[in-house]
Amino acid sequence: MKKFFNTLSNIWKIDDLRVRIINTLLFLLIYRIGSFITIPGVDANAIDSQKAREGVLGLLNMFAGGSFSRSSIFALGVMPYISASIVMQLLGIAVPYFQKLQKEGESGRNKINQWTRYLTIFITALQAIGYVKSQIPSEAKLFGEPLFTISSVFVLTAGTLFVMWLGEKITDKGIGNGISLIIMVGIIAQLPFGILSEFTSRISGNGGPIAFLIEIVALVAVVMFTILIVQGTRKIAVQYAKRIVGNKQYGGVRQYIPLKVTAAGVMPIIFAQALMFIPATVASFFPNAASNGFLMAVSDYTSFTHNIIFAILIILFTYFYTAITVNPNQMADDMKKNQGFIPGVKPGITTSEYIDAVISRITLPGSIFLAIVAIIPAIASKLGVNSQFSRFFGGTSLIILVGVVLDTLQQIESHLLMRHYDGLMKTGRIKGRTAIPVAAGTTPPAI
Repeated sequence: MKKFFNTLSNIWKIDDLRVRIINTLLFLLIYRIGSFITIPGVDANAIDSQKAREGVLGLLNMFAGGSFSRSSIFALGVMPYISASIVMQLLGIAVPYFQKLQKEGESGRNKINQWTRYLTIFITALQAIGYVKSQIPSEAKLFGEPLFTISSVFVLTAGTLFVMWLGEKITDKGIGNGISLIIMVGIIAQLPFGILSEFTSRISGNGGPIAFLIEIVALVAVVMFTILIVQGTRKIAVQYAKRIVGNKQYGGVRQYIPLKVTAAGVMPIIFAQALMFIPATVASFFPNAASNGFLMAVSDYTSFTHNIIFAILIILFTYFYTAITVNPNQMADDMKKNQGFIPGVKPGITTSEYIDAVISRITLPGSIFLAIVAIIPAIASKLGVNSQFSRFFGGTSLIILVGVVLDTLQQIESHLLMRHYDGLMKTGRIKGRTAIPVAAGTTPPAI
């Protein structure tokens, strides 16, 4: 405990770090206050908030920090920006113009960021129209159409852009990745309600306090398992040639390339979930389709069919996303330019093939681990855990929480070590997600 308070004291003594942490907390406070401000012209008492907490909508509501169910001005959160970032990353692989921008350094990245913002406005406007039509009942609208829809679309679009701006300010003036922290805060905001709901359910006679304690222990075990997945790396030794310039020696040392076991991060789960949402969407638009047994089984996130297909899609998308974000050819070329080589492997094509083979071998267990984590919430629901609480047993939310917390702690520790203080832990250093190797000019999505 004394070590903990000494660490907090050291953090507070560093002016720059103290200011950054305070700025981060203030920006996040603004976001949380805004999430409780209802869209102008909406009667909050007439909104069925429970409907937006179930199924697919419940997942979106979690990422938006509850704003989705409250018809807040931040109801769409930063998910349109995340979607735009993913689209721009895929365009950087398929479209030569964007490939060229990625190779232009800082100016190219600025242009890509500008395109991402424009695409965010377009995606947000489309989602805002769908949100107004599907989530706000006519009795909750305080003035008529089409004025209500037009004004609400403008407000929701402006709200998402403001949240995006807050995220950029946190990244610039605060600590950690702003967009990631905003998503994390939204998820954590739902955790107390999930725990309280589960505790109330168990105490009222559905298992008792012992069952609740077992669930908490199981949650801690799943979190530890997820940390092992996120932190897992396969190090490839790289030897650099010795050079003597004047009286100084350069190179001649052995370094390591840390290849992440889950280099794709949470993106395969997001892609797979996007596809798994399609059957539920089809069933909602076509009443006759709801009678289809297979379609209903795929739409039910607790069904065996749904989870088998979900797991297979995650494994496939893990390989796909790893292939487009980790570029063995670029890594081999960079090593060759810096006179580096892998011991026992020829530079050039052979090195690229060796790195590609290593990535392929470690991606299989990584993809299986991701699939297991993703279907744990469904297993927890089948075992009687409340749906609000079961979402924290795995899936996208847990991986985001673990990754963002580790990344933020790693940045705080870097500030401490840079000023000759001890780190946050006595043994070892905290490793965030910043070591993920990506293709040249490619910026991974914030989450």
